[in-house]
Amino acid sequence: MTEAVTGHEREILTWTDYGTGVRDLARQIADDSFKPDVILGIARGGLIPAGSLGYALSIKNCYLINVEYYTDVDERLDVPVILPPYLELVDLKHANILIVDDVADTGHTLQKVYEFVADKVASARAAVLYEKPQSVISCEYVWRRTNLWINFPWSSEPPIVAPGASHH
Repeated sequence: MTEAVTGHEREILTWTDYGTGVRDLARQIADDSFKPDVILGIARGGLIPAGSLGYALSIKNCYLINVEYYTDVDERLDVPVILPPYLELVDLKHANILIVDDVADTGHTLQKVYEFVADKVASARAAVLYEKPQSVISCEYVWRRTNLWINFPWSSEPPIVAPGASHH
């Protein structure tokens, strides 16, 4: 669904459409000859899609990598940065890995993760719900392509606890 938000058209992903999208991604992967041994979700946007794909593809071996790039809407760091705790991919030389994120916007975050895993796994492919035309990475599995800003159901509402607030 698309709608205008404060003068800017946006792609609005509902939870219902998300369910359809992630099942479609799982079907694309299942229909392909690629058989992932491991799912690597990129936090935070890729957490929910990675877990959902893990269930849909019956893959229990899920890893997580924290990469910071976007700091706000259309605001980002100069380059993506992998944050601690650092992921140690040991004994995965023969593994096929599926890298999962919510969107390939510029593609720089996915490119950083591809570079990180390149010499540690047998092969890597990426699955995203959305891919934008300017992405430097072409993902193997994409549900939709758009050039709009996307409102995801898990990040469209403001936080319940303000960032930096005490959690006592």
